[in-house]
Amino acid sequence: MKFGLLGEKLGHSFSPDIHKRLLTSDYVLKEVPRDGLDDFLKKRDFSAINVTIPYKQAVIPYLHYISDKAREIGAVNVVVNKDGLLYGYNTDFFGLKGLVQRVAGDLTGKKVLILGSGGTSRTALAVSKDMGAARIHRAGRTGKDGSVTYEYAYEHLWDTEVIINTTPVGMYPDTDSCPVDISRFKNLSAVVDVIFNPLCTNLVINAREMGIPAEGGLYMLVAQAVAASELFISHQYPAETVEKIYKDILLSKKNIVLTGMPASGKSTVGRILAEKTGRDFYDLDSEIVSSSGMEITEIFEKYGEKHFRDLESESAKRISALSGVVISCGGGTVLRKENVDALKRNGVIFFIDRPLEQLVPTTDRPLALNADAIKKRYDERIDTYISTCDFRVPVKGDAVSVAEEIGKDFFK
Repeated sequence: MKFGLLGEKLGHSFSPDIHKRLLTSDYVLKEVPRDGLDDFLKKRDFSAINVTIPYKQAVIPYLHYISDKAREIGAVNVVVNKDGLLYGYNTDFFGLKGLVQRVAGDLTGKKVLILGSGGTSRTALAVSKDMGAARIHRAGRTGKDGSVTYEYAYEHLWDTEVIINTTPVGMYPDTDSCPVDISRFKNLSAVVDVIFNPLCTNLVINAREMGIPAEGGLYMLVAQAVAASELFISHQYPAETVEKIYKDILLSKKNIVLTGMPASGKSTVGRILAEKTGRDFYDLDSEIVSSSGMEITEIFEKYGEKHFRDLESESAKRISALSGVVISCGGGTVLRKENVDALKRNGVIFFIDRPLEQLVPTTDRPLALNADAIKKRYDERIDTYISTCDFRVPVKGDAVSVAEEIGKDFFK
């Protein structure tokens, strides 16, 4: 093995996609069970590796050398094999610092709350100190290891200005979770989340809904990977490399999500987009039919609308967890906030706004059987379509032109 990522469970990793864009493209995922770590490190059958949970501290006793920054933090995420001797570094520091600067700007004089008390929280602590934060606290469930409890943070640290989440709360597959209620922090100016899968956790979504700058951990992942690659091969990349790869990876992982009224052309436009971009296409209504074994009209007749909406929410959550796909939603998918949150975790929502007079009744949609029903649904939903979308796309031509307009906005 030349280059790779050492960890216990690595199915969610984006690292190979990043290194494909670097000179360290011979990069593999190396899952090693805990009882196999000693043998792996003693064999040293690699040129250089990244190290992730749960081995960032466990590798330290095997190192011949550890950098000052890694020693300060107490965690190593890069190990380079130099003539049989292992050298340890921490590029997470540089990745997280870049992310914090991107979202929060300068921390000088600011009050920072770090969520979590594990290894990554120590990296966040080092970054916050390095950037001149005036007050830094770590919060954990138990309040151990120098941290405070979340209850203490709500009561005494309500004036926190920057939150950095280093916990796994909200990470795939438990994407419905959120580590804190940010509405209880009255002075927040930025939220940083180290989680990169999903691209936007509920923490990030909640912050953005409140008008607070927030971002997930993909930029950190890319920045640390570029720094790691430089250590792997003793090569310095151009300054613009991180930004270029970040934008490239972000676009490749984001979903294109289409919302709108029944008969607005979502499925047709979605298939065109999928063909043009080489992405897989998913129609949530078709997913419901496939998983339930019943047509939508039959579901409504036998079990009612609530049962259908429950099935719709299940499909929205499952399909939204994918990345780099095109998703066509049912006309009422956006009526539940949980569905919108799920769609926004990995996606950009485009509302296909076809004029009411162009919406044709359809017999396979129980709530759009005639013109009166369509007008009623339109009046009920138009504000929700607008408020939940990232882009509103007025229909001015055929499906191909709508797809082209969406593509321009998505890839700009």
